[in-house]
Parts: sequence; C-alpha cells; structure tokens
Amino acid sequence: MARGSKELSGYKGMWLFATFDLPVDTRKARRTYTQFRKLLLREGFMMLQYSVYARYCPGEESSRSCRRHVRNALPNSGRVRMFSVTDRQFEKMEVFDGKSREPVEEPPPQFMLF
Repeated sequence: MARGSKELSGYKGMWLFATFDLPVDTRKARRTYTQFRKLLLREGFMMLQYSVYARYCPGEESSRSCRRHVRNALPNSGRVRMFSVTDRQFEKMEVFDGKSREPVEEPPPQFMLF
C-alpha cells in the first residue's frame, strides 16, 4: 500500500440485501416479478439465491440512494425486505453447495483517489 493512503474500512462498506416473495400466479404477476428483478439487476444487485439479491455499497449514502430507487419501484403486492450488513459481517458468511464450502462473493474493485 502506498505511503499516506488509507485502507478502506470493512465497517464503512456494506452489502445491501433485497429479499422478496412476489406472486407469480398470473401472467401479469409474472411480468411484475420480472420487472422488479430486472430493476434490481440494473441497480447493481447480484442474485445470491432465488429471491435473494445483494449489492455492495461503499457507504451509507450509496445504500440510502439505492434503497430509495428500489422503494420507488416496489410492486403493489408481495413482500420485499431490505437490510444491510457490513463488509466484515458479509465476509463471515458461510456458503455451502451441498456439503462443499464455497467462497463468499467479493466486493467490486475500489478506485483509490489521492
């Protein structure tokens, strides 16, 4: 690390989760589900599991902005939950595929301005 630069804090960066249960019993409901899912992808979320999406945010301001965009596009029915965990907490997550342990997703690369 270059002299004078600061390491990014694992407590400042956070992962914003969006979990949801939306109806898919009609053609219109499936279309609404798809539109909401595509909005999450456009907002930078990645699918961790079905109906569980996460996005890395470098700080609280970014998280608030993203939450606002998602909140403005909420479907009329179904349930959506949004919550944040710090990057440090996210690192402690254990991911298993069957009985095999898998690595946790990495945050996107950061640009350092000095």
